[in-house]
Amino acid sequence: MEWMILPLKRYADFSGRSRRLEFWMFALLNVIVSFVLMTVMLAGGVSLAELENPGAGMPAFGGLFWIAVILLLVWGLGTIIPGIAVSVRRLHDRDMSGWWYLGLIVAYMIPFVNLIAGIAFLVLMLLPGTPGPNRYGADPKDPMSADVFA
Repeated sequence: MEWMILPLKRYADFSGRSRRLEFWMFALLNVIVSFVLMTVMLAGGVSLAELENPGAGMPAFGGLFWIAVILLLVWGLGTIIPGIAVSVRRLHDRDMSGWWYLGLIVAYMIPFVNLIAGIAFLVLMLLPGTPGPNRYGADPKDPMSADVFA
């Protein structure tokens, strides 16, 4: 659980390095929260009586549906910055500039290139970081390995 909330603790920290575990546990947390809130949305959504009479117009959604929509919106807006920050720190762990993330976001907007950019981003997030310290900081897997007296 500590790895899941670590990006929220380092909310807007774009410096340093992050391990794969931190990135993927935060991604898992986002999937779990989104799944739970979407399940609540479906559970509090349209009643069966409204679904049986489709010609009656637009079905009314229940209060639980709108509460889940608002919570999902708040969660999404609240995790944009930590999501970007942990992605940039993950790129730093690969000894790449965080500006690569912006380039990948722009590539997502280009048709047919977006699939290649998505696969490239996935591969970058799956690859291990550079061993030892790099220009962005000490190795997050072994911070004691840095040469202190060099």
